Amino acid sequence: MKPECDGLREASAGRAIAPPPANMMTTSTLTALQSTYRDGLLHDTIPFWLKHGIDHECGGLLTGLDRDGSVIDTDKAMWLQGRATWTFATLYNTVEQRPEWLEASRHCLDFIRKHGAGPEGKLYFTVTREGRPLRMRRYVYSECFAAIGSAAYAKATGEARAAEEAVKYFATYLRHSFEPGVMPPKTDPETRPMIGVAPHMIAIATAQEVRAALGDVQVAGRTCSEWIDRSLAEIRGKFFHPELGALLEAAAPDGSVIDHFDGRTLNPGHAIECAWFVLHEAKHRGDAALKKLGLEILDCMWARGWDREFGGLLYFTDLKGKPVQEYWAEMKFWWPHNEAIIATLLAWQMTGDAKYAAWHKLVHDWAYKVFPDPQHGEWFGYAHRDGRISTQLKGNVWKGPFHLPRMQLYCWKLTNELLAGSR
Repeated sequence: MKPECDGLREASAGRAIAPPPANMMTTSTLTALQSTYRDGLLHDTIPFWLKHGIDHECGGLLTGLDRDGSVIDTDKAMWLQGRATWTFATLYNTVEQRPEWLEASRHCLDFIRKHGAGPEGKLYFTVTREGRPLRMRRYVYSECFAAIGSAAYAKATGEARAAEEAVKYFATYLRHSFEPGVMPPKTDPETRPMIGVAPHMIAIATAQEVRAALGDVQVAGRTCSEWIDRSLAEIRGKFFHPELGALLEAAAPDGSVIDHFDGRTLNPGHAIECAWFVLHEAKHRGDAALKKLGLEILDCMWARGWDREFGGLLYFTDLKGKPVQEYWAEMKFWWPHNEAIIATLLAWQMTGDAKYAAWHKLVHDWAYKVFPDPQHGEWFGYAHRDGRISTQLKGNVWKGPFHLPRMQLYCWKLTNELLAGSR
């Protein structure tokens, strides 16, 4: 059954709700949100990682952390080194030029430089604590995060080497993601050819961050904005199906639905992240058509993902409402809620539509009730459907200082703009 995309049935108890008053996002509400995002970032999230994550013996960032920050695994994910490089350098560039933030960024970037590259120049996915290779994935997400980290560090320091590395890493990402035959396919292309939305989403986000740090530079023959245009066209033309009320994660090369688990499985949080990337670009350009696209994706995927019984975003749902293959489909992960908090607040800023204020309150309140750890700081990452925390981990090869601090920083900026009257 096609979900409703008008956003009027998102109550956690399953009851239809009327839109709230248009003025529900009051100055006092915004001021409280501003404090929550700012103080959580500066006095909780970042101090947690600076205290527990920095590896002063071997370099880089340790992310296999228990609830109290104690180290329980020392293997290092290279993509988290790039993400951390970006986080700390971006704080330095946009909040305050604190030496400890720049040093943390350099510390992580140095680890990438010393231990990241494999024999053919592609970055490893995981390495040992000392930097010895463990795993090389076919994906190139380590490269895109190294690109944005290097770009942010280059902006902070003016270092030409870091700027060159940012362009090099992004070019590697683009080549492996979009040149036919470079990245091994997930399925046999003779049997079932398939394309994914994720490479285009990450291309947009990477190009946006490289452009913000270095200007609209050329990478592999196109400017950052041109790469964004290319991926936006693919998302609009092949992955977003408004007639189905869905942004597909995977599709046939012509954009048609693959009626198997891979083709029907939707990731609402991932799609909502895509929505705010599109909205961010629309805001940057003042582009009404892009704004419409971003809002349509958000509307449909909120309807697909919001759990009307328990609240929060389901991790996977099925295009046709059938059971999902992945056994964690009904779990609630931290990062989709981070992305939805950004998307709904940005949508409200750009439209003034009260439903986005209502959705923001729903997802903000649910996430802040479930994930933060008042005893040891930072957020838990994984909860059961009903909101019970499923593991005490604060970090692993997937969770580090990125989604949460990015949300806090971005929403702090949005509340600043809103309180200044900039809509």
